[in-house]
Amino acid sequence: MALTDQSTRIREGEELDAAVIDQYLKAQIPELTGEPRISQFPGGASNLTYLLEYPNQEFVLRRPPFGHKAKSAHDMGREYRILNQLKAGFPYCPKAYAHCTDESVIGAEFYVMERVNGIILRSDMPAELNFSEEQTRNLCKSFIDKMVELHNVDYQACGLGDLGKPEGYVQRQISGWSDRYEKALTPDAPLWEPVKAWLKDKMPADHHKPGIVHNDYRFDNVILNPQNPSEIIGVLDWELTTIGDPLMDLGNTLAYWIEAADSAPIQMMRRQPSNAPGMLTRQQFADYYAERSGIEIKSIDFYYTYGLFRLAGIVQQIYFRFFHGQTQDKRFAQFVHMNKLLEQMSLQVINKSQL
Repeated sequence: MALTDQSTRIREGEELDAAVIDQYLKAQIPELTGEPRISQFPGGASNLTYLLEYPNQEFVLRRPPFGHKAKSAHDMGREYRILNQLKAGFPYCPKAYAHCTDESVIGAEFYVMERVNGIILRSDMPAELNFSEEQTRNLCKSFIDKMVELHNVDYQACGLGDLGKPEGYVQRQISGWSDRYEKALTPDAPLWEPVKAWLKDKMPADHHKPGIVHNDYRFDNVILNPQNPSEIIGVLDWELTTIGDPLMDLGNTLAYWIEAADSAPIQMMRRQPSNAPGMLTRQQFADYYAERSGIEIKSIDFYYTYGLFRLAGIVQQIYFRFFHGQTQDKRFAQFVHMNKLLEQMSLQVINKSQL
């Protein structure tokens, strides 16, 4: 089994014209030679990601999904800009080479970036890594350290001061995701009314120090050094990045953080080895984040519940495309069941919360 992330054949209906891509790229990168071999990375449920292999150089092409797209999502130009400008303050961003706004080239806007070759952790910790509990715990802490480092980036110095509006961020996230969820409703989806009411009632003030919010920070969006798998060398998927409350970003990450004690149905949703021996629990994760960032977190319940609701919104937007036949990706058929489970998890947090 290869530890580095592998591409596979392109899914039916998501093919790219290699000759057209080659012509476009060589106009942008004149020193490029040879012909590209194109394959697709199978992971991810939002933007489509392809590997372009030239004889002496490899690139990654990202484009929006086919079918219905949320109005503000999948902004290729924005993601391209973030990669180029944030790299000065956060060196784990891949280098972006080209951004194409001419949809006649491949049928959609897209951008091309360098391929950072490394290990990406999926559902389970690879046995080949042979990590001890201590090594796993250190990797987990390094993962959190990178998040704290990102939240502390001087975004003004990077020229990204206009990337978002930190004032009123918490309120906009709750109202915005409530609106987006309602627009993506299907007849078989839960309504989430008690959770939405609780989030609105318990909403805290924005944190006084806003930061760069990744909005999708998970282990399967970081790249590990193949020669030293304890070292994180890259962070991917910047499409949802903005400026806002760093604790809301923490909540997003905790929503994905399925720990060893979670039930079997919840374990089935796991996309990263957050349950591996040595990994921190959600509460330990939040405590370590608070220690490293210097931010007091009296309770993670609001932020975690918000993260679960937001994740359900993302899941439902994807399921909406499948329900209406706008994508044939069979992975998405079960997403409505994931949505229902996320609602149950949220209600369990609320019922136990001291807020």
